[in-house]
Amino acid sequence: MTDVAVDIRELTRHFGALTAVSQLTLQIARGEVFGLLGPNGSGKTTTIRMLCGLLDPTSGSASVAGIDIRTAPERVKMQIGYMSQRFGLYEDLSVAENLEFYGGIYGLRGAAQATRLAEVVAFLGLGNRMRQLAAQLSGGWKQRLALGCALLHQPPVLFLDEPTAGVDPAARRNFWRVIHELARTGTTVLVTTHYMDEAERCDRLAMMSGGRLIAIGSPTEVAAQVGGRSLEDAFIILQERDEAP
Repeated sequence: MTDVAVDIRELTRHFGALTAVSQLTLQIARGEVFGLLGPNGSGKTTTIRMLCGLLDPTSGSASVAGIDIRTAPERVKMQIGYMSQRFGLYEDLSVAENLEFYGGIYGLRGAAQATRLAEVVAFLGLGNRMRQLAAQLSGGWKQRLALGCALLHQPPVLFLDEPTAGVDPAARRNFWRVIHELARTGTTVLVTTHYMDEAERCDRLAMMSGGRLIAIGSPTEVAAQVGGRSLEDAFIILQERDEAP
């Protein structure tokens, strides 16, 4: 694969006797919307935390935007955007204050910060919400704000860990429209989701179970590799396998 944004080679993470991720190998291209799919406990979040430089691998290697996650985790953090289902917002701050705070964390100052803030606010339609406290926002608007905070420094790679959990369907659809707009400009997006309709919107998927890679390819290819007629069938098959004694 040319122009690889995320390159993972036999990545493994143990927690004592538990193997959360086992010898994961895959590559994600620049500008690709790539999904990680699997039941709870399949290793999705652990994988993302390693790729974000938040958790050391036990063995194996990976690079994100050309940076080694083991030797330069702090450099990795400056090249990525990260958004989780808890959003990571300061609810006692306004929308504007949250954006300014995260902009400062990423080193934006003065005119550069003002220009970038204006671009993100316009892109996400946050203009009428700037003075509103984050605590007063609906789930969909919190989601937009959290995405804006993750995008301020224009990261080449964006990690989204179940970012639409608890958000209404209309907000979910709008969110995915934004994700594909970002991908068209060259941003690489790695997303985990439990929603099969969202998984269908990914360019490619990796399905995990028990910390291992089970299938990889387009949504249709992944479903077939697992033995299902659809992704929903494949997901049910995996859950039943995991729950079997």
